[in-house]
Amino acid sequence: MRSLIYPVPDPRFPFLGVHFTRRIDGTVEAGPNAVLALAREGYRKTHVNPAEAWWTLGWPPFWRMARRNWREGSAEIVRSLSRERFARALARLVPEITADDLEPGGSGVRAMMLTAGGELLDDFAVTRSGRVVHVLSAPSPAATSSLAIAERVAPWVLA
Repeated sequence: MRSLIYPVPDPRFPFLGVHFTRRIDGTVEAGPNAVLALAREGYRKTHVNPAEAWWTLGWPPFWRMARRNWREGSAEIVRSLSRERFARALARLVPEITADDLEPGGSGVRAMMLTAGGELLDDFAVTRSGRVVHVLSAPSPAATSSLAIAERVAPWVLA
């Protein structure tokens, strides 16, 4: 593989779906799957912060979002628990991929912003608290360093 391979995104969801990324060392990473983190810094499947999980599960907008997206959410959970299902999703992009080709990788936590109505915000938002400017819901590492975001944030910082 000499390049990145991404599926056509589903406009109903602010997620890319499974894809392939060639890393700087030449290895290829497959992912991600988007599942609910039960801790703000939950970098392992078993990492649970009961207070943070309770807060999320008790927040009405979360349940509004979950009711609308339960099928996709369930599929993401199954793909995260089953190497075979994950490989099957990847094989839609590269048919030769099998579960035997996969090794567990790292994980990350991506904060997604929800509106009070339970809608996922698929674009970033800029707010200010005193002298601090916050860029919220910038879901991708590329987006967090984007010149387009800088153009939008600069007037807030310079004001």
